[in-house]
Amino acid sequence: MAALSNFSFSLSTSPLTFVSSSKTLKLLTSLTKQPFFRLKSRAFAANCSLHSASATTNPPTAQVETFWQWLRDQKVVSPKSPIRPATVPEGLGLVAQRDIAKNEVVLEVPMKFWINPDTVAASEIGSLCSGLKPWISVALFLIREKKKEDSPWRVYLDILPECTDSTVFWSEEELVELQGTQLLSTTLGVKEYVQNEYLKVEEEIILPNKQLFPRPITLDDFLWAFGILRSRAFSRLRGQNLVLIPLADLINHSPGITTEDYAYEIKGAGLFSRDLLFSLRTPVPVKAGEQVLIQYDLNKSNAELALDYGFIESKSDRNAYTLTLEISESDPFFGDKLDIAETNGLGESAYFDIVLGRTLPPAMLQYLRLVALGGTDAFLLESIFRNTIWGHLDLPVSRANEELICRVVRDACKSALSGFHTTIEEDEQLLQGGNLDPRLRIAVGVRAGEKRVLQQIDEILKERELELDELEYYQERRLKDLGLVGEQGDIIFWEPK
Repeated sequence: MAALSNFSFSLSTSPLTFVSSSKTLKLLTSLTKQPFFRLKSRAFAANCSLHSASATTNPPTAQVETFWQWLRDQKVVSPKSPIRPATVPEGLGLVAQRDIAKNEVVLEVPMKFWINPDTVAASEIGSLCSGLKPWISVALFLIREKKKEDSPWRVYLDILPECTDSTVFWSEEELVELQGTQLLSTTLGVKEYVQNEYLKVEEEIILPNKQLFPRPITLDDFLWAFGILRSRAFSRLRGQNLVLIPLADLINHSPGITTEDYAYEIKGAGLFSRDLLFSLRTPVPVKAGEQVLIQYDLNKSNAELALDYGFIESKSDRNAYTLTLEISESDPFFGDKLDIAETNGLGESAYFDIVLGRTLPPAMLQYLRLVALGGTDAFLLESIFRNTIWGHLDLPVSRANEELICRVVRDACKSALSGFHTTIEEDEQLLQGGNLDPRLRIAVGVRAGEKRVLQQIDEILKERELELDELEYYQERRLKDLGLVGEQGDIIFWEPK
């Protein structure tokens, strides 16, 4: 049991963190206790809600019609276009004007109507933004154009929501409902990041150039632009990692569409043209009058969907919890462990997403066993085992090592569960009751999902603990390989000749 003194563990509401140490075993819990999260009477905002990339507080019909007419005047669409913008349950969306076949192109937007870093570079503030992060330059452009009455983008900006149901827009009272979740710490981290970037760009770009920014730009403006880009910008495109596509960005998400094929692409405008088009297809057949939908991302968890778009799904595999494992620099075997981790594609820190209903990631137990390795098991860290140790870690090393990682992870899960102010049963009653504010439904769904994953991890390792006496460890496997132990674990003796 000597290895126990070489392993410690810390936990916060951000991803779980395992820290190896030569000190004693510790379990630290850092729950949300800041005055910022004092519990108040619930007052959930209902004036700004988004269920995909469109706000439920819709722009006036006249503004939508003006936008549609502008697109027609600019030849982006024709009267025979298969889709048009319309009010839908999610807010604004794209509705079929006729029956549309699967994989049929429903929209093509020329490059001159995109908003991306190239658009910014060609604008009046282009030279100022040349050294900025792409999203910051586009954010500044959006804010500046929004404050200009004569902006050429006015009709597009007028239909954009003032906020979304992304958690970055939630009030203090609303964020209280995320207490204990990883989503809360992620949201606060994102908001702090945006604020820091704003303060920096205000000092270096906005204030020294008031002639180009005649109207004040606030942190709220900057957060608005961040939320718009987070929820509406297209990525994973040829040569375009951040681009807003007017009209195309009204496309909403459907959990029922499960194809991993992207419904959009960038392609050439023609055989002899150097122009580019953004092409949008429907992945499924659509009847006239129905909404055209796509799948935003099959791999995002509910927490990520809530942060990016302001909605969640009921599918169990959208619930996830991130474990962060770490080799501490204070570990006496830090250098050897780090070398082994890096040799196998990991590092000083490793992140593992645990998904509800799925098995633990295979490399997670290997990394855990490596982090906990010490005492009489430390011989496996010697250079002679360097090329084979990862394979050895795929199986239990010793009872002490396996018992340690089970106990520490289970304690951490229980500690994380104690950080929530409701039980799963209470959350399920709220969800079944219905009539919840959209943001409260998101909060309850995310925290219930995280609790289920934590319980799942605890159950897996609880079962592992019950098997400790039956598992085969390194020494037994090694003796079998040498022919010194039989298949039933009996020691083999040889009679002298």
